[in-house]
Amino acid sequence: MTITLAPQPTLGGTRELVDGYGRVHRDLRISITDRCNFRCTYCMPAEGLPTLPQDDVLTAAELTRIATVFVEHFGFTSIRLTGGEPTVRADLVDIVAGLAPLGTDLSLTTNGSRLGRLAPRLADAGLNRVNVSLDSLRRDRFALTTRRDALDEVLAGIRAAVAAGFSPVKVNVVVTRGVNDDEIENFARFGRDEGVVVRFIEFMPLDADNRWDRQSVVPSAEIVDRINDLFPLEALTATSSPATVHRYLDGGGEIGVIGSVTEPFCGSCDRVRLTAEGQLRSCLFSTEETDLRTILRSGSDHPTDQLQRAIEATVASKWAGHGITAVNFTRPARSMSQIGG
Repeated sequence: MTITLAPQPTLGGTRELVDGYGRVHRDLRISITDRCNFRCTYCMPAEGLPTLPQDDVLTAAELTRIATVFVEHFGFTSIRLTGGEPTVRADLVDIVAGLAPLGTDLSLTTNGSRLGRLAPRLADAGLNRVNVSLDSLRRDRFALTTRRDALDEVLAGIRAAVAAGFSPVKVNVVVTRGVNDDEIENFARFGRDEGVVVRFIEFMPLDADNRWDRQSVVPSAEIVDRINDLFPLEALTATSSPATVHRYLDGGGEIGVIGSVTEPFCGSCDRVRLTAEGQLRSCLFSTEETDLRTILRSGSDHPTDQLQRAIEATVASKWAGHGITAVNFTRPARSMSQIGG
């Protein structure tokens, strides 16, 4: 969806970005690249996916300009950088340094393979937190799933993030029936031993080859029950975060579970997503996008005002929920790597 707006007087001020269901939005997810150095089986084929021409990808300055609108005009308090794999972008540290002065909770989701050398520089640039995606602790299974023999590098990256002072360091595990659901307890032990927060995520229909089905989903309730049998847990008070957080009764840390399929959190969703080429999405599963890049590069005398109106129009049309389990559910035309995690 492309929105073309005529120049208007400066809007000024800060106001909440509210959709038609009264949800206030304060969380911006920014994909800075659609490229990745892994080829995860549930994300893309072995040969990869077509990538964007570099001229289509937003520059660091453009990313900062759009983010500034969200923060200064709509009061956003959280920005997360995603991909593809954001650490393959050469100017990642510069991007972080450009966004840090906005004063938000600035975080990064990564596969962790390059964190070993990047973590200290990212911390110095102003990054607050890191989430590392890791779906298996078994070297053979990791290699089979990612098509890369890089488990040692990812584990080193997690430890480097802890050493660099990021807190908390979160490890995201997409749990899939018959693939890695036998590792749930091992991941719980890993989190306790390493001092990181493991977040278990239900498998969602965003795989590149449309293999998703409901039988592949391991319900979040089952995950919690299995861990609780081994290490007793207590649930913490719910927040706007998509994760339901549980604390170990013995003080061994906590876990998070994200029940996107069986326990959707759409009613409290406060996030929007910007793709690497500047398309704004009000929902991960949206079938429409708003072209902010064209507005930014139009040469308009009032691009900030036009960006504000385009953002407001996009959020105003946000759905009540993603409808994953509905009979008439329509998958997004792009995979997770192309949208941004």
